[in-house]
Amino acid sequence: MPRLKDKVAIITGAASGFGEGMARRFAEEGARVVVADLNTVGAQRVADEIGNGAIWTQTDVSQRSEFQEMVDAAMNAFGRIDIMVNNAGYTHKNGSLLDIGEEAFDLITAINMKAIYHSTLAVVPIMERQGGGAILTTASTAGLRPRPGLTWYNASKGWAIIATKSMAVELAPKRIRVNCLCPVAGETGMLARFMGEDTPERRAQFKSSIPLGRFSTPADIANAALFLCSDESEFLTGVALEVDGGRCV
Repeated sequence: MPRLKDKVAIITGAASGFGEGMARRFAEEGARVVVADLNTVGAQRVADEIGNGAIWTQTDVSQRSEFQEMVDAAMNAFGRIDIMVNNAGYTHKNGSLLDIGEEAFDLITAINMKAIYHSTLAVVPIMERQGGGAILTTASTAGLRPRPGLTWYNASKGWAIIATKSMAVELAPKRIRVNCLCPVAGETGMLARFMGEDTPERRAQFKSSIPLGRFSTPADIANAALFLCSDESEFLTGVALEVDGGRCV
């Protein structure tokens, strides 16, 4: 039996990278998927390629009103929400913490932090009425073992990890499990910003800190997300799962 049969999952930032990997993997395992992203072209492409059981929404996760529109679309299409994946993320370019402008800082806090607050307000009442659910956030190894040059991004991911653990404790009586993933740098559109510049030398430098010797991939993250959102992990909550090739050892 598919591992997410009859489940409905919303995934933000699902037009590319880790989010796209999750959307496709969840659909393979029987989930109906809401592909949410600010990038409408990418979101529509992913939903169309998944086919039946997928819809897309244009969602700016920094805006509370757009979360409500996303949730309304999910409920109108599928009648329930079982899984909420807070995957959309943003980073400043690798560099001195003194050189990061306030606009970039505000985007980091809005997308990496406040969006979790928005999604919680939107989906927890629905999950509570349904008798439970699963919330998953894409955090980062940056929140556990920070790299220099990414201070404000690192701090936002540390916040996401603590929020996950606190939410897990408070929502456990409602049978809502809350976990997060901590990927190491991955082969996604944000890799160049993490490194500061995408050169063979910078790639080698970053890979040298990963014992298994490579970056993470969307498939790595999607498989971990599938486990934490499936009934196989029904006794796991408050977990910050390192998907990092040994980076945090």
